[in-house]
Amino acid sequence: MQELIQRLMQQAGLTEAQAIRAIEIVKDYAKQKFPVFSGAIDRLFEKYAPKPEDDFLD
Repeated sequence: MQELIQRLMQQAGLTEAQAIRAIEIVKDYAKQKFPVFSGAIDRLFEKYAPKPEDDFLD
C-alpha cells in the first residue's frame, strides 16, 4: 500500500493524507459497485495496510 501512496504523491502531487483518503474512496467505491466482493476488498486492503509495528516513531 505504501508503494501506491508514494505513486499518488509523486504522480498526482497529493500529500500523504490526500493519497490515503483517495485510496479509501476507491475502496469504498469498489465495495459499493461490487458488494458481493466487499469482504474480499476489505481483506485485500487490510493485508497491504501499514501495520502499527511499521511505525518507527512508536
